[in-house]
Amino acid sequence: MAKEKKRKQPASDSAPPQGDEGEGRRERKGKKAKKDKAEAILPSQIKNKDKRSELHAKLKREKKAEKRKLARERSQAIRRAEELGEQPPERQVPRTIENTREPDETVCRPDDQELFAGNDADEFNDVLKQHIIPKVLITTCRFNSGRGPAFIEELMQVIPNSHYVKRGTYELKKIVEYAKNRDFTSLIVVHTNRREPDALLIIGLPDGPTAHFKLSKLVLRKDIKNHGNPTSHKPELVLNNFTTRLGHRVGRMIQSLFPQDPNFRGRRVVTFHNQRDYIFFRHHRYIFETKESKVASKDKKAKTSESKSQPEKQVICRLQECGPRFTLKLLTLQHGTFDTKSGEYEWVHKPDMDTSRRRFFL
Repeated sequence: MAKEKKRKQPASDSAPPQGDEGEGRRERKGKKAKKDKAEAILPSQIKNKDKRSELHAKLKREKKAEKRKLARERSQAIRRAEELGEQPPERQVPRTIENTREPDETVCRPDDQELFAGNDADEFNDVLKQHIIPKVLITTCRFNSGRGPAFIEELMQVIPNSHYVKRGTYELKKIVEYAKNRDFTSLIVVHTNRREPDALLIIGLPDGPTAHFKLSKLVLRKDIKNHGNPTSHKPELVLNNFTTRLGHRVGRMIQSLFPQDPNFRGRRVVTFHNQRDYIFFRHHRYIFETKESKVASKDKKAKTSESKSQPEKQVICRLQECGPRFTLKLLTLQHGTFDTKSGEYEWVHKPDMDTSRRRFFL
């Protein structure tokens, strides 16, 4: 029998590529697999310090480039919507700890009639309605030294109608009785530890309440760059973010330390800003300055330099910090005046309250 000649079959699509083309394709696949594997590795998994920092910098650059790309696309979409007269895309709001706060039933509402009725019956009503002029007594702990006297001196310049009495060896209950007999409306005790002020006790007189604050990050006036010197005018008071029932009560207590008829001519402003249950204190004064700025003339035919530039006066307002600067955190709020043995507490801060970062009480 004659041998049948084998016919050459045409190469099918599924057949593996031959020659340089197949090698190039396999090389590209290998590079892509290596790249995907490198992207899957985190910088913390690399032991070599130089390679770890190099990968970290690369990921950071890519993240910034992606962020710029999204911002550019968003601005182009807004511009395109304005040109077509359409509604621009909704602006994105970043997620923060403040706007993701856990819901709280004690948040004050504008139409809360019970809250307004409670304001008319609380201990600060007479002072806030200007039936009584606030009068504040400031004293210290028994062993006061370090920056305590300087802090008290600046505190007396912040709070009008405040008086300092040396503590000596007297008990705090006797100081409270002394302040009651002399018609003081509030008592402030500055506590120092290791020559540094670390706590503040505010007692409302004659019937309380008593608030104990932790004091931190104290910066005196002399340590503030380009600080100003306050005047004797009654300051304007600003209270921010005291939204809950507890925060509202603490805010009214702070408000009762200051007169309710500020002298705006003195341009002084005292701010208590609550953020994440930390109360930041700042003391500023307004400064108005008149500056001349040269505005180029639109007349192209003007030849002289005087006609080309016309001086224009502008009033610029800026803030100058007067100090001191510190931060408060509420630890306890007690019914009545200071009593550590038989006193009842309205609110006490406990360590288990800090388990959630999105839970606030003021």
